[in-house]
Amino acid sequence: MDFKKAEELLEICESKGMTISEVMKRREIDQFETTEDEIIYKMQQAWKIMKESAQTPTKNAVKSMGGLIGGEAKKLNEHRIKGKNIVGGVVSKAITYAMAVLEVNASMGLIVASPTAGSSGVVPGVLLALQEEYKISDDRVIDGLFNAGAIGYLAMQNATVAGAVGGCQAEVGVASAMAASAAVELMGGTPRQCTYAASTVLMNMLGLICDPVLGLVEYPCQNRNAAGAANALTAAEMSLAGITQMIPLDEMIDCMYNVGRRLSVDFRETAKGGCAVTPSACALCKGCK
Repeated sequence: MDFKKAEELLEICESKGMTISEVMKRREIDQFETTEDEIIYKMQQAWKIMKESAQTPTKNAVKSMGGLIGGEAKKLNEHRIKGKNIVGGVVSKAITYAMAVLEVNASMGLIVASPTAGSSGVVPGVLLALQEEYKISDDRVIDGLFNAGAIGYLAMQNATVAGAVGGCQAEVGVASAMAASAAVELMGGTPRQCTYAASTVLMNMLGLICDPVLGLVEYPCQNRNAAGAANALTAAEMSLAGITQMIPLDEMIDCMYNVGRRLSVDFRETAKGGCAVTPSACALCKGCK
């Protein structure tokens, strides 16, 4: 059940009539020489943490250690509850939960790096929103997490998920690709449609830089998690509608990595470019004056 490329994964899925989540689950069992019950238990624990980190800040604002963010998720949640949101329920909830997780992360709370701390809001944001809107069971969401894990594994195997190496496209971009693929499987799509959605996300976020204000994983990270969640749902919707992707996922992962390595070091988590060096951001940095 091992695979190194998306095309290899799809060949296994198609030859054995399995979903991506089923293949990934079997791979984990084989690789770590454990039982299915143990693997599922660990994923259940991860999902429990994800849900808690996504829901808590929607009711009680959580202030970040750096003081740049805190309370955004609560505002979005109240905005939706009042019926003032201009996007649908799934998107509105997804961006709210995505921002909430970043508040927990930036306040040194417990989160699941999926695939990184700075991009930890996208996967739980999308999956929790889908679960609530479509009454999806926790067991099915666990399948979605295994699916997402397969996409994250492919990115780590063939590229990077580190902003310091590939920019934010490697962090929020990959997280969004993971979420998009999982969403497609949860909503009844095929394994190939899952890879179409993941590839579309990476294409849409290609070249996104990592430029944390004050060098903190707070801003614009939180906003980009929300954008990534919306991007994931957009790509999933397109794929489920039957829109194919001209560039296969393997090629798009290679493309993303190539672009990331070509980014100036100023745009790779050093806070020396982009948003981090705007006048307003620099005014916040007392040590630079």
